[in-house]
Amino acid sequence: MKKNLGQDAIYDARELGVPRMLVLGLQHLFAMFGATVLVPILVTKYGLPLSIQTTLLFAGLGTLLFHLCTKLKVPAFLGSSFAFLGGFEAVASLDVGKFAGMSGEEKLPYALGGIVVAGALYLILALLFKLVGPQKVMRFFPPIVTGPIIILIGLNLSGSAIANASTCWWLALVAIAIIVVANIWGKGMVKIIPILLGVVGSYIVALIAGKVDFTEVGGANFVGLQHFVLAKFDLTAILVMAPIAIAAMMEHIGDMSAISSTTGKNFIADPGLHRTLLGDGLATMVAGMFGGPANTTYGENTGVLALSRVYDPRVIRLAALYAIILSFSPKFDALVNSIRHRGRRQLHPLRYDLRGGRAERGGKQGGPDQVPEPHHRGGDLRQRPGLQLHRRHHLHRGRRRCHPDRPGHRRPGGRDPQRHPARQRL
Repeated sequence: MKKNLGQDAIYDARELGVPRMLVLGLQHLFAMFGATVLVPILVTKYGLPLSIQTTLLFAGLGTLLFHLCTKLKVPAFLGSSFAFLGGFEAVASLDVGKFAGMSGEEKLPYALGGIVVAGALYLILALLFKLVGPQKVMRFFPPIVTGPIIILIGLNLSGSAIANASTCWWLALVAIAIIVVANIWGKGMVKIIPILLGVVGSYIVALIAGKVDFTEVGGANFVGLQHFVLAKFDLTAILVMAPIAIAAMMEHIGDMSAISSTTGKNFIADPGLHRTLLGDGLATMVAGMFGGPANTTYGENTGVLALSRVYDPRVIRLAALYAIILSFSPKFDALVNSIRHRGRRQLHPLRYDLRGGRAERGGKQGGPDQVPEPHHRGGDLRQRPGLQLHRRHHLHRGRRRCHPDRPGHRRPGGRDPQRHPARQRL
């Protein structure tokens, strides 16, 4: 059956053909790129020289590791976590004990050691979910907790979005207008790549207006290796960084709820939160061990899923491969930074809006046994895989209700309830 692009849910992107799959993967790359490279930029401003190329490499590797741990089922991308920015800043400002007189370059390995321990806490919670079961553990993570945590993380960065857009308000409006028009009035392929069109379109406008600086692009090499830093461990740095994992884990649970709601599949039950936490924790540990920031599931990519309605994890894995390849190219990094300083910053308000949508969907999650009604147009909820629907709430949705007290009123498709009193509805 022919799919209506942008309207019908697509769970197998191979139906669209290889060229369209490659373009969709590129869209997910651009959706996560700004936030992923922004973390090392901010951490470097604190005085800790975190590498953008290394961050990109471990974002891609971490995403692939996450997909392996989750049986290749969950369409999530793992990028740099903003939750740990406060921890990096605190470690950078440490000036007591062994940290007295240390440079930022010397302090960075200890901050990364705290990231490794924070990732290990994910594994402990994953084991708890596996042994006790999600029903009991989720009592301590209700929507009233997970939803506001995600909102607060996004709102904490909203000032950055306004500051970025304020560098050129008219260009910000151009970028947002392109995305809105493509998503609402676009047809076919245009409708499912609005973010990519917003990035490219606003960049072309910025280029015409003379707002793109190619100075750094000309001096960058096409191919270059990442800068790896081995983690070191100190109790003080661990006590600063590791507790942040509690907030990050609640964010993760909210993300899984939001992705489940968006796609209409209950990933909390299958493959299970223990597997998603395991993948996120291992990705964070590997990144921290070799010089990258903590990873987390990205709401920006969940927003792209909702806009494109293409829910195939293969598209996310393509974006991960793109990130790994581009991590070996300093010139691409410089090219994107030329957009970031002038044009690409204008997309940041929309990026935080996508985070807000993720928080809203995560806050509606009712528990480990159910998923909120997915964002689909039409279709029968009972036929959507992964949903465990409550019988009394959903069984007769959309059917003509039976009234046993009315003579001759028959159950739709069934027998007369007056002739079969034992089968009357309670």
